Amino acid sequence: MHFHHLIAVAIVSLVYMSARANAEPRSGIKSRTAIDDFVDKQTAISLQGALNNIGPDGSEVPGAGAGFVVASPSKVDPPYFYTWTRDSALTLKMIIDEFIFGNTSLQSYIEDYVHAQAVLQTVSNPSGTFLPVGLGMGEPKYQVDGTRFNGAWGRPQRDGPALRAIALITYSNWLMENGQSNKAKNIIWPIISNDLSYVGQYWNQTGFDLWEETQGSSFFTIQNQHRALAQGTRLAKDLGVTCTGCDQAPEVLCFLQSFWNGNFTVSNINVNNGRTGLDGNSILGSISTFDIDAHCDSPTLQPCHSKSLANFKVLIDTFRETYSINSGIPVGSGVAVGRYAEDVYQGGNPWYLITTAAAEFLYDAVAQWKARHNLFVDERSLAFFKDLYPVVQVRQYHSGNNNSPFAEIMDTVTAYADSFVAIAEKYIPADGSLAEQFDRATGVPLSAIDLTWSYAAFVTMSQRRSGRFPRSWGSRNTITPPATCPTSHLSTKGVYVPATAAGAPNVTSSCQINVVFNVNASTYFGENLYVLGSAVDVGAWDVENALPMGAGGYTSERPLWSVSAYLDAGETASYTYVRQENCNQGWLYEIRNRTLTVPACGGDAVTLEDAWAGPGGRLGHAELSCVDDELGIKGYSIS
Repeated sequence: MHFHHLIAVAIVSLVYMSARANAEPRSGIKSRTAIDDFVDKQTAISLQGALNNIGPDGSEVPGAGAGFVVASPSKVDPPYFYTWTRDSALTLKMIIDEFIFGNTSLQSYIEDYVHAQAVLQTVSNPSGTFLPVGLGMGEPKYQVDGTRFNGAWGRPQRDGPALRAIALITYSNWLMENGQSNKAKNIIWPIISNDLSYVGQYWNQTGFDLWEETQGSSFFTIQNQHRALAQGTRLAKDLGVTCTGCDQAPEVLCFLQSFWNGNFTVSNINVNNGRTGLDGNSILGSISTFDIDAHCDSPTLQPCHSKSLANFKVLIDTFRETYSINSGIPVGSGVAVGRYAEDVYQGGNPWYLITTAAAEFLYDAVAQWKARHNLFVDERSLAFFKDLYPVVQVRQYHSGNNNSPFAEIMDTVTAYADSFVAIAEKYIPADGSLAEQFDRATGVPLSAIDLTWSYAAFVTMSQRRSGRFPRSWGSRNTITPPATCPTSHLSTKGVYVPATAAGAPNVTSSCQINVVFNVNASTYFGENLYVLGSAVDVGAWDVENALPMGAGGYTSERPLWSVSAYLDAGETASYTYVRQENCNQGWLYEIRNRTLTVPACGGDAVTLEDAWAGPGGRLGHAELSCVDDELGIKGYSIS
């Protein structure tokens, strides 16, 4: 899904789902009425599938804590039995919307989530601590009981706090509308405030994208960060509180415009990863910030925006040529959709959640045109519409004009959306179980079973298809971005206070100094580096709690591994670097220990520049469990 760039995965298996009933893909494209029946049935299965993966009572995730959303029951090949901040927030946003739409039985899940996230914000982890500057909230994932995950990973990831804020703002708005403003202000807002502080402080710094592979600036992340800040501004005003960081909304929105290259959205910028930049990231971003009340020329880049439509066509046409199961499907008909054409994870296959997201994107656009009673086709979006309605012209179409084909165009785009649903139906097993992927050649389900995000994505698509739309988040009221974005993006220092009223521990912070550990160490793909030392923040000489380093800046010219930590001011600490070998070969230690004296309170940050001093690692070739790089299977590290 995303959980793979830094972890070991096994050889792709086409039979891992053999224990599931009737797991072969279905065949044939059905009528709209038949699709209606399928969507109704699958929506119920999907909602229950998501709930089955939430602690403490989820049937598929024994041991998960209350309110923690587990990505998948899968514990090996791939190991997804963790709770991700991003996936949890997207799932809870779906559940909160379902609750607001009338399913009152879901409120207990929301309340458990509120408590769990208040606590989780304060958990120290390899990304850092909660205090003094909120670094720990950029940690992607945790153990299912809410304790830290200490393995190598692509960190930090900056979409989680924004998505969590969006979900909790939505719930807070419902509370206020139902006479519970005090609860929204005193219990929920402190959690939201921490998240918005994080967004306002770190939006202008790079991080890993939602697939956890690319370190740079992510369209999906920036789009959701803007929504969180804009929506937070409105909520803070309603509650009569201060939103630290919300002043950054116009700057974030200005930066969002830079992802457009004239033809499509480059989903990851400020990075050189050898890809075109076409990525399902761009569809997921637009549907997660969808606003039924938005103008189609909004700089928030809604689904009905001409840039979004142009990007949609280029992206979908790319997948027409990428997967053999799409062979022969003409333009204007839905296809199986994946992450990006260059994808090789688990063989590089279509994903259920992105295929249904393509349908949701189109349902959203139709809803926005109908709400505005008009559609403007421009030169940018013309190619998108030509595939569906060949006689379309560059002009404005009004719903109130009897001679206008507005209704015909709406019906045609809706049918196009349905055709993506039909593709999903074709490859969803008869029992409705949703894995992460399905094979690009055979359609057989692949990778993690019962993926929570796949289930949540189906439900949100179904909501839009049936005309159930969340209330406007205020996109029309967003502050217009500057005409020219500043070349140097500033930020607002966050204010972080544990949300004790929601159950967070009242953590405190001693005076600490930021210490950046940089070490040059040539590594093979699958090897990782850690900092280990006498200070608690670097493991207290327990290698199992050593601080994992990142290789986001690793190049052939400079094999850099780096990590930022906060150590107690004035302390003298010993430390060393250790290598974690692949194939369970164990650890390799440097032949020396180093000493660091942290500056006194108020002192400047410290950057250490070291070079590995010790034996080099050797690539392992275990007979069974550890495959080698000759098979093209991903390992642990990004070096």
